[in-house]
Amino acid sequence: MNVHQLSIAYVPEQDRILVRVNTREERELHFWLTRRLAFGLTRVLGKAVAEHATRRGGLPSAHIAVMGEQSKQAVAEFQRTETLGKADFSTPYQAPRSAPLFDSPLLVTEVQVAPLNNGQLRLSCSENLPGGAASRSFELALADQLMHAFVHLLERAMQQSAWREVGGNTLASATDPDPASAPLPPSYLN
Repeated sequence: MNVHQLSIAYVPEQDRILVRVNTREERELHFWLTRRLAFGLTRVLGKAVAEHATRRGGLPSAHIAVMGEQSKQAVAEFQRTETLGKADFSTPYQAPRSAPLFDSPLLVTEVQVAPLNNGQLRLSCSENLPGGAASRSFELALADQLMHAFVHLLERAMQQSAWREVGGNTLASATDPDPASAPLPPSYLN
């Protein structure tokens, strides 16, 4: 799939995050992320993006092998800042006129993240529900800009969800805004 637009938003009525992908082929893919899966995916993507950014930075393998996690995170954060500065988050998401790829949004129950030889990061998502329901799945290959934008939009949706707040206490996160700040408006990637 060639991604044209990406939207990630928290839906309070469902207490889930809805991800919508508009492809260049005028098709739409939409899927749900639960709280448990979103937290796990955030951690896995953070590590995968840091590792990917370090390798894409052109450093020799010997240097990468001895780099600590903080150094890898710093390289990733530098690339992320640079990449997000070029992204378009102001154009509203426009659903294609054609029918979505699936009749209803998938409820993602399993995600696998793997680097590809062409420098992209592959997200393999599947829905395996109990009760004999047919399994559905898809794969997204994310280039650098989409990879950083996906993580950015996912983090913003998690901020909107207030899932990190437990009993009036806020769980610390390096990317969380000031808790007293106003709700974030919807954001999009074009």
